[in-house]
Order: sequence, then C-alpha cells, then structure tokens
Amino acid sequence: MIIRFIVENLFSFGERREFNLLPSPRHSRLSHHKYSLNNFDFLKLSVIYGANGSGKSNLIKSISYLIDLILEEEIPSRFQHHKFKFHDNIKNVEVLLGIEFISDGIPFVYAIKLNEGIILHEELFISGMGKKEDSLIFERETNKDGKINTKFSDDFQQDSESKTLKKVIEKNLSKPDKPLLKLLSTLDNPFLLDLEKAFKWFERTIQIITPSSKPAALAHRIDTNVNFRKYANDTMCAFHTGIKNIRAEKKSLVEFFGEDNIGELDELIKELEDSPKQMIGIRTRMEEEIVLVKENNEVFVKRLRLEHHGLNNKTAFFYINEESDGTVRLLDYIPAFQDIVSKEKVYIVDEIERSIHPLLIKELISKFSSDSNSKGQLIFSTHESNLLDQEIFRQDEIWFAEKDKNACTDLYPLSEFKEHHTKNIRKGYLNGRYGGIPFLSNLQDLNWNKYAITE
Repeated sequence: MIIRFIVENLFSFGERREFNLLPSPRHSRLSHHKYSLNNFDFLKLSVIYGANGSGKSNLIKSISYLIDLILEEEIPSRFQHHKFKFHDNIKNVEVLLGIEFISDGIPFVYAIKLNEGIILHEELFISGMGKKEDSLIFERETNKDGKINTKFSDDFQQDSESKTLKKVIEKNLSKPDKPLLKLLSTLDNPFLLDLEKAFKWFERTIQIITPSSKPAALAHRIDTNVNFRKYANDTMCAFHTGIKNIRAEKKSLVEFFGEDNIGELDELIKELEDSPKQMIGIRTRMEEEIVLVKENNEVFVKRLRLEHHGLNNKTAFFYINEESDGTVRLLDYIPAFQDIVSKEKVYIVDEIERSIHPLLIKELISKFSSDSNSKGQLIFSTHESNLLDQEIFRQDEIWFAEKDKNACTDLYPLSEFKEHHTKNIRKGYLNGRYGGIPFLSNLQDLNWNKYAITE
C-alpha cells in the first residue's frame, strides 16, 4: 500500500509537494475505504483532477521514474531533461523522490536525492508511522569526489561480519550513479532481511497504467487460468460490449508463421529460451499482442479471440485489433481490477476514462468503491467530472493539481475546503470553486477570425 509520495524539482514540481492516502480525522463517511495496520489508517482509493498541463500526469510520471530507477538500477538518460526548468541555476538543482509504503505488513520509507547523473543520497527506514522514530535499514551518501559512505542499523554495524560486508559494499559494489536498494536486497545478511520485502514491493506490488500501457501475456493467462478466464468473460459480458466469450487461440510456431519463415525467427526463439518464464510478448504492427510460450518443449503462439453473436444468431470471432478502442481499454483493465479486489496490489492509472463511456467508467469505479472486501489500492487521474460523487469518494480521496504563478504544480485534497457531505461537489468543481480547471475566459477572448487564410 502507498501511504505518501514526495517529489521536488522534477517535471512541473519546482517545490516539494506531497500526495498521500491519509484519511482526514474530520471525515467518517465510507469507513470501509480505510485500511489499517497497527491502528494506523490509510485509504484504498484516490482520484486526481486538474486542467491540461496542471501536472497530474507528472505526478504519475514521477512515481514511475522512481520505480524504474530502483528496478533498472540506473538513472534514466532522460532524467536530466525533466528537471524543473525555471530555477536560475538548473545544474545545481537536486531532484528528490520519496515514498512511504507498506509491504508484507512492514511500513517503509524510501527516499533518493540526485543531480547531474549522481545519486547524492539514498535511504531506507522502517517507518514509525508517526508514533515512534523511524528505524534505519541503510543510508548512503556520495561526496564531491564520488566516494560513497554507507550507514546501517546499529545491529548491523556492531556485527563483525557485517562490518566487513560494509567495506565491500563501499569499495566494490556501490556506484555513484546506481541506487543500492536492489543490490542490498540480494545480500545474505540477517540484518538486511527486510530489504527484500521493500524491493519486491516495487517489483511486484505497484503497477503504473499509462494511456498506452497494455497488460502483458493476457492471452496466455486466459488460456491457462480457468478462474481468470471466467472472471474476464463475466466482466466483459457485464459491460454489454457485444462480447459473449473470450478465448485464447493457440497455434504451433510453424502453423502461425508458416514453415518458410521459421528460419527468420531464430533470435526470437533464443530470446524465448533465455526468458525465465519461457514466455515473451510481441506487439505486432496492427497493435495486437501475440504471446510466444514454451510448453512441453514445444513453442506455441497465443492471441485473443473474441466471440460475438449477431444477425440470425450467427457467431463471429474477432481479433483484438478489430475491436473498438473502448472495448480494448476495458480489456486492459481486467487484470488490474481483479488484482485490487483480491490482492494487496497498487494500481496507478493515468487518464482512466480514456475511450470509455462516462457512465461505464463511473459504474466500474463505484463497484470498487462499494466493495467492503477489497484488498488493494486504486489511484487514478481523470477529467471526468461525472465521477465527482460523494457516494463514491470520501473528500480526502479527491485531489486537485493546479499550477501557481511560478509554473509550479500544487497538490491539495478536497477535504481542505470543509464541504458538507451533501454538497454537489461536481457543480462546485465545474464552477471553479476548488481550482484544477482550465481558464476558459482566455479561449473566449481569442479572436481566431483574424488568423483566417484568404485565397
């Protein structure tokens, strides 16, 4: 679970800003939206509103950058170009990313500070959750000469073998441009056991869905997981998209590509052989995913086929690239919604309403909102004002992004406005009461006739 995220000097965040899923003590409605750990509460749902260019997508990009930084163990080459650009001396500007989260019942705080391709500071603590002091797991600093100094818990630093390991880490394993979290999580040391839980949260628990994201190996999952296939079929039928059945088409490599083309697939087959899961996904020029998987020493190709019923009760099968954008987008969400209902997973979705009818996306969010047995978290950005409903969201779950006069993104929840739970917040939002909307007067003042082209 995410508790809070902090960003500074990245994208449109020129000043330190915090986004969190902490319940306001003034609000008691929708109490089933609160999860709890050791009497510490946090929320299961959050939505972010804002005008185009306000920075709501930048918040999601910042979280995605942090995940990539940890998993790939390197600073993305594009990182330097995305620092906040309005400082006087941008080369001296340090980027800060920090996150507080819960993994396997343990609350962690991780933060990293970097500049000019160097990780200046990195730290991981077990969070005291505001009730006691945070407990250090590790901390590293890079000085001006590129030398790295590390600090660990008192138990680690008092152990003789761990002292030797500390020297090896500083001298041989750590690099100024690489984070230490992933590396340390692989070390066999009794005082670093919690590191693996922290790293696995970034690797397995949190998922980002952008407007262009596609779920991996959906056809294989439909083919091999009976419960998931039934769930996907029931869900898509409930959407009334015309789909009556989802199945996976499975063909041998020769049958799919043709015997004459097999020689051209050697590199692909080698990549499949080297894959830990013996499976790879490929996106075709028609934006259709096919899955290559090795089963019983034979390579198969799998892709989705969608059954429709039409005129004269005739049955026809369609491939995914023959479906509407909205239907495809709904299929993209199938794994995510199953996960957040049944598992302690976190999904962050940018522009959740993309290509989907407003009533349908509202019904989908409402169902998750009303589910008192859900286990995961859903965070998303949207422009869809139809979702602004206090029967779906608590006021502390609704956030706004808005740029100030210095082009810095500000973030704030609706709960700061102290609105009554019976208030029509959709109307208030559209009237500009809470900010986070476009300045339409600028468009009204535009005299576009003067730009007309005359023949």
